[in-house]
Amino acid sequence: ITYGKPKTHGVNQLTAQRSLRSVAEERVGKRCGNLRVLNSYWVNHDSVYKYYEVILVDPFHKAVRRDARINWICKPVHKHRENRGLTSAGKANRGLRAKGHLANKTRPSRRAVWRRNNTLSLPRYR
Repeated sequence: ITYGKPKTHGVNQLTAQRSLRSVAEERVGKRCGNLRVLNSYWVNHDSVYKYYEVILVDPFHKAVRRDARINWICKPVHKHRENRGLTSAGKANRGLRAKGHLANKTRPSRRAVWRRNNTLSLPRYR
């Protein structure tokens, strides 16, 4: 039994599962645990690093809690959205940009699709 890939194949065509933008969001979310990650965008890059600005929201700020357009992020269910792939960068990595028949194998999630296709259903009357 062979696990992995042959050593002669190299690593040039291996790509990361997640983007650097999504990794940056997760690192900021870990560092600033009291804030919620809303989104992020590219700022700059050099020969070594890529730089992103991550938009954070304080869920306990009065201006945020009173504003009907943004106070959805104050609910506990939105804690650490960046870790669960719910930000824009995370959704892109999960393949959720497509809709309709193009997304049959990705919605609601790849794991749910796998479970749906691999569960034996035996109705009582058949």
